Amino acid sequence: MKRKVEVCFSPAIFGTQHRDDQVVVVVDIFRASSAICYAFANGVQEIIPIEDVEEARRYKEDGYLVACERKGIKADFADFDIGPENFTPDVVLGKTLIYSTANGTKTIQKAALCKRVVIGSYLNLTALANWLVRQDSDVIILCSGWKNRFCLEDSVFAGALVEQLLRTDRFTAKCDSALASLDLWAMAENDLLGYIEKASQRGRLRNYKMDSSIKLCHTLDLAKIIPVLKSGKLVAES
Repeated sequence: MKRKVEVCFSPAIFGTQHRDDQVVVVVDIFRASSAICYAFANGVQEIIPIEDVEEARRYKEDGYLVACERKGIKADFADFDIGPENFTPDVVLGKTLIYSTANGTKTIQKAALCKRVVIGSYLNLTALANWLVRQDSDVIILCSGWKNRFCLEDSVFAGALVEQLLRTDRFTAKCDSALASLDLWAMAENDLLGYIEKASQRGRLRNYKMDSSIKLCHTLDLAKIIPVLKSGKLVAES
């Protein structure tokens, strides 16, 4: 029996779309899911996603390594902003990282009650698709969006992942959101960086002088690690 793959374009409607027995793939291409995958590729031991800034501050007071940002500004107590380029091996290898951003970590928390929650990005696209096939479960790709709104960069990635799963002949995609994401990917895949220039969040990152994240966030298959949420912490599977 083929499994179903669906796409949810916003956390605001996730409660009406998901089932508890699905595997949820949380996506926040700019920049949380990309940063999380990059940190695991570079040897981080675990990542604790935190929604609340004050809770992140308390972790810092306890001596943890903290990445925390709001509205493009690094928190005054944090070691880093949330960009993936911060998480090189010399910084994160063997460490626990506290990661807090208004968008991506909130989406992870929203998904946490489901069967399994994993993190997806271009950096682990092929490894993720292979891992999902092995789970033999229905899948819903949850786009973090922006302030509960549809966003282009997450939805294009959702199409890339849907395409990978359909190629295995183990999945079927019958919901309109999955089909729409496939169409977006078809338009973007031959010039992904060029296509994503039209995304609103791309413009915001430019205004915040954070262009250094863009190419890294769209690098294919840099990682073979699947970040999986277990007991409130992200740990690596392969």
